[in-house]
Amino acid sequence: MTLAISAGILIGGSVYLMMRRDMLRIALGFTLLSHGVNLILIATGGTWGRNEPFGHHTASQMTEAADPLPQAFILTAIVISFAISVLMFVTAAVGKKDDATRPEVDPDNDKDVVW
Repeated sequence: MTLAISAGILIGGSVYLMMRRDMLRIALGFTLLSHGVNLILIATGGTWGRNEPFGHHTASQMTEAADPLPQAFILTAIVISFAISVLMFVTAAVGKKDDATRPEVDPDNDKDVVW
């Protein structure tokens, strides 16, 4: 239940941040979204099977080993989300002042645009 509540809070916060127009908030929202999805992926592995990674060394108890597939998915997702987050943060830092994500130069709002 704790994993579900934590994932829901992270995904809710990420949706809130991604609805803003600033590129930095969009990047932070994406980072929160990736953490929430990682929690969902780890929850699909089942919290009941969290034993030693390799189990015991007897043949009858090898079925108690932890499932490595969700852990491999999480590791891959962490690497991919880190790379995309770095790209988004660099875009937010180096972005031009006249891009359409900034509210002060929104082309739909004629009174704020300086011609």
